[in-house]
Amino acid sequence: MELKRVVVTGLGALTPIGNNLEEYWNGLINGVSGAAPITHFDASNFKTRFACELKNFTATDFIDRKEARKMDKFTQYAMVAVDEAIDNSNIDLEKIDHDRVGVIWGAGIGGLETFQNEVLNFAAGDGTPRFNPFFIPKMIADIAPGQISIKYGFRGPNFTTVSACASSANAIIDALNYIRLGHADIIVTGGSEAAVTIAGMGGFNAMHALSTRNDDPTTASRPFDKNREGFVLGEGAGALILEEYEHAIARGAKIYAEVGGGGLSADAHHITAPHPEGLGAKNVMLNCIKNAGLKLTDVDAINVHGTSTPLGDIAETKAIIDVFGEHAYKLNINSTKSMTGHLLGAAGAIEAIASIMSIEKGIVPPTINHSTFDDEIDSKLNLTLNKAQKRNVKVAMSNTFGFGGHNACVLFKKID
Repeated sequence: MELKRVVVTGLGALTPIGNNLEEYWNGLINGVSGAAPITHFDASNFKTRFACELKNFTATDFIDRKEARKMDKFTQYAMVAVDEAIDNSNIDLEKIDHDRVGVIWGAGIGGLETFQNEVLNFAAGDGTPRFNPFFIPKMIADIAPGQISIKYGFRGPNFTTVSACASSANAIIDALNYIRLGHADIIVTGGSEAAVTIAGMGGFNAMHALSTRNDDPTTASRPFDKNREGFVLGEGAGALILEEYEHAIARGAKIYAEVGGGGLSADAHHITAPHPEGLGAKNVMLNCIKNAGLKLTDVDAINVHGTSTPLGDIAETKAIIDVFGEHAYKLNINSTKSMTGHLLGAAGAIEAIASIMSIEKGIVPPTINHSTFDDEIDSKLNLTLNKAQKRNVKVAMSNTFGFGGHNACVLFKKID
């Protein structure tokens, strides 16, 4: 059968450097760091006392207070980002077939704060199990797409993808394939995460995964820099409206980019460490380009996973050179995690949006906080260091890799 074309017709962003799409994009191209001391809880006894939290955000400014109380933060974030994406898409909700609209959402952890607080409350009590009746519905990772579909009455495919930090990239790829195969006209997709909590920070600190640059948090996320020593935890959501091309054209939709393809792979190596030679990263990029039916030389830019960890950044850059050969040195490579921190299950979504906006605006956001080259990372690569670069981006890829060895890569291209 002939696969249908899929395009992006709406975007929404709720991030540590901007609470909507415009603010997020301006933060990216201006190299703004979202890292700051933690305000969600008292972190004074933690090894890491900073994170990339949302700024000046109150959920009840967007969601009815009664309804907001029934949602964990990760669902609240999803609802806000999706509201913007739907508004941004100019979809007339009264004229679309709601049976042909689905929601496929990514979350690596789900309602961590809800789980944490309920257990702490029980432990502090007299042993009587007085749990909130919304405990389970708030916590489960699949509840965000459920809440979105309930609000809008979308009755198409509805589920959550969970693959750690690759979750929302997986969601985008699933959404792409459901539309390609004719199972839906529109899919609301993306991801959200709200892990800046006692449990989240404590757990990642115990793994020695986080930066501990408490004296200078704004420069702590420093992908590719010789002195990087861990990632910075972030929170937020990114939402994309994917739509079948002819459906979008028929309603006169603005098209940001075409979703050219998606690739998946596994490292099959270690639960947290990447394959040292970037084998899984290499395979996922090759799979993605093949799925898109493009040549290696068609690719202009890659928003890499680039978490600012000692092993991960080396493995990913090796993989890029292995895949692209000499063309690797003609690419714009960047890590927007240097600004947003690592949004875990939401990372793929907000970074996909950054790639799409690079195509839309002809600008590649920078990798900030780089001051010292690492001998193990090829200095001839254009890592888009410290300043945004203008470029006519026709094809952009976005890499996301998750604990467990899950790899996902999404490719976007300028519409023909």
